[in-house]
Amino acid sequence: MSSIRVLAFSSSRVGSSGYLEVASPIIKSFLGDGPLNIAFVPFATADNKYDEYGEMVRNGLKDLQHSINIVKPGNAKTTVGDSDIIMVGGGNTFKLLHDIYDLDLYELIKEKVTTGTPYVGWSAGSNITGLTIGTTNDMPIIEPRSFKAFGFLPFQINPHYINMITEGHNGETRDQRLSEFMKVNPGTKIVGLPEGTALRLEGEKLTLIGECAAVLFNEQENKEVIKKEIRAGDDISYLL
Repeated sequence: MSSIRVLAFSSSRVGSSGYLEVASPIIKSFLGDGPLNIAFVPFATADNKYDEYGEMVRNGLKDLQHSINIVKPGNAKTTVGDSDIIMVGGGNTFKLLHDIYDLDLYELIKEKVTTGTPYVGWSAGSNITGLTIGTTNDMPIIEPRSFKAFGFLPFQINPHYINMITEGHNGETRDQRLSEFMKVNPGTKIVGLPEGTALRLEGEKLTLIGECAAVLFNEQENKEVIKKEIRAGDDISYLL
């Protein structure tokens, strides 16, 4: 039986809420009582202000009893290796995965999580829990060694999902972009996570949690891409 535990949020904020305000009680319930050591991976920030980012996370999760240790280039493998929990913040997904590969953290994080270390991420930190980062919304500001993500969840993720159609705008909608991905990657599934939702994986059980429905993009036998609503509270373990 799988021992993987993952909590993947669409975003750090919901509407006008404070930073991690909505996520904090969910994270607390997921991790349980402390004290444990959290390795916070801040590499999705493009300005490399890792201490500032880490302090923002500490303030947002001040009700947790766990210690939050910031992963930096000089201490990365030790901090991750000694951790009880791995937490990965949002920002630019390409920068995040680039640094994870560049600092030789990919195999270490994957091994720890697949052997039971809980993983918590939001936005970019959720993107990398899927198969690849090919369905991120972010601009490719840097080229990672590979688009291959951790694959803790055997499908693609699109955080901050919204399919807004703006009058007078002639660019593609989010649904059109995701459908393009599926056309050149046949057989792939994508879960669009609107802000206010998260995926919770506990071994062999996967659940959508949050305030609204998510969307599953799937492919039919005739290659037509269809959308299916996933309601909050739904057991979606069939995706594993």
